[in-house]
Amino acid sequence: MKDQDLVFITGNQHKADFLARYLGHPVAHHKLDLDEIQSLDVHQVAEHKARQAYDILKQTVLIEDATMSLEGLGGKLPGTYIKWFMEELGPSGVAKLAAGLSSQKATGHVVYALYDGKQTHFFDGTMTGYIALEPRGSGGFGFDPIFVNDGYQITRGEMTEEQYAATSYRTEAMHKLKAFLNSKSD
Repeated sequence: MKDQDLVFITGNQHKADFLARYLGHPVAHHKLDLDEIQSLDVHQVAEHKARQAYDILKQTVLIEDATMSLEGLGGKLPGTYIKWFMEELGPSGVAKLAAGLSSQKATGHVVYALYDGKQTHFFDGTMTGYIALEPRGSGGFGFDPIFVNDGYQITRGEMTEEQYAATSYRTEAMHKLKAFLNSKSD
């Protein structure tokens, strides 16, 4: 399979561009409104969305799902529900929530799920850090304005493009995805 044979399911142009830059060529992408099941298991959530997308488009699909968990909430929450926390509370509200916890340490996890109609392949990446006291920076998306990677004093929203790519959990996951795609195209 060649990576040009798949469609990336996202309505976020920034995510599509980031993947295209990493793979070194444009990536077809398509926005779909998909049901998101309730589960803290990101693989279960991602596979469900990938199968839905495949059923709609009838071609190999790639979906991305990202989580962020706080040590002060037991290390699993908000997890897959981070999107809803960000929509409801905003970056400032999530930062305020984290500030009131015993620990502001955070883990970001991303998974790419590739589904070809028969089998799902998962490609994971993680990053660790902590939640800033308040949002800073205008770069990135999602929780980037409040997430500070280990070894840094700036949020992901304040990073240069080079810093962002070097510390991104997406880069780790995309490396695994690219290796898989290259092994299938030989």
